[in-house]
Amino acid sequence: MRTPSITKLSLLTPGNYPNGDPAAGLEDTLRLFEFGEQLGLDGAWIRQRHLEHGVGSAAVFLAAAAQRTRRVELGTAVIPIGYESPFRLAEDLSMADVLSGGRLQPGFSAGTPPHADLLGDLVFDGDWRSYDLSYGRIARLMDNLRGNYLGGPDTVIHSPGNIQRPRLQPHSPGLIDRLWYGGGSIRSVRWAGENGLNLLTGNIVFGEHSDDFATTQLSLLDEYRRRIGPSRPARVAVGRVLVPFDSADRTTRERYRQYAAARHDRTLAPQGERRILFAPDLAGPAEQIVEKLRADPVFAHTTELRLELPYEFHRGDYEQILHDTVELIAPALGWKPAVAAAPSSPPHERLP
Repeated sequence: MRTPSITKLSLLTPGNYPNGDPAAGLEDTLRLFEFGEQLGLDGAWIRQRHLEHGVGSAAVFLAAAAQRTRRVELGTAVIPIGYESPFRLAEDLSMADVLSGGRLQPGFSAGTPPHADLLGDLVFDGDWRSYDLSYGRIARLMDNLRGNYLGGPDTVIHSPGNIQRPRLQPHSPGLIDRLWYGGGSIRSVRWAGENGLNLLTGNIVFGEHSDDFATTQLSLLDEYRRRIGPSRPARVAVGRVLVPFDSADRTTRERYRQYAAARHDRTLAPQGERRILFAPDLAGPAEQIVEKLRADPVFAHTTELRLELPYEFHRGDYEQILHDTVELIAPALGWKPAVAAAPSSPPHERLP
């Protein structure tokens, strides 16, 4: 078995906030992005969530994060395309990308989006159940991001002090090559490869042909790489929940143990009609986590690790987990920080 060689390390956070004080929670998440950059991480990613205490507009959040960071890639994992206008979302992502200096890494999912029974009639006019909510919606967004001019060669629009040919503005030429798809099934990774998107695959896949998580995820990577064009330098990022104990206090370690134990049973067999397979959370001393990652056959086939932070934790926990990962786990897998500015001691509870 090949030894893992991780060259890119990113964080993925849920962006939680308390019901009565969303500003405080969003500020904590922005500070976590800053902290990740200081540690030398290569990327910081946010989940997009609707009707929850989380980030409902990834593009808006990342535009803010772009002003608080200078180097890290800024990603979304993932935007459910079903609720989005392919043109308006393309405008928002292009604007955020320009503000970030070309650091945006937007990720998408297709299909009927979460909470559609509650949100569908609020988002769409008419019978939304007949609308195309799948890959075609992403393809339309991609067409918009290419920046082709609208109308004929003589079509222009007039604005004060300006006459120009119309197209999506601002146009950010490199953004089209930085799109990702969150693939957990054979069909989804085939589509991502055939359409030239990078691939996100995390700790959830669909067991279409196997009950084994690693076997299934490896088959997805193989299928994706067979479909991607040979001239396309496609990226594959694998996500795992890592919860190192090393610099946590005794009470926090016990809370981490209880968290991992409560989620263990779901990893023992496929779940539900769609046969969902879950990867085990890797919670414990960093040395044990490194051993498990080295033994994971998937990590011999990717160079990018996305650290998926648990929903239930808080900023102090996240900073401790990131610190221990950067200091004790990722270097043992071949990763080197992008900057040599990692704090020498873990920031358990940082001041507001």
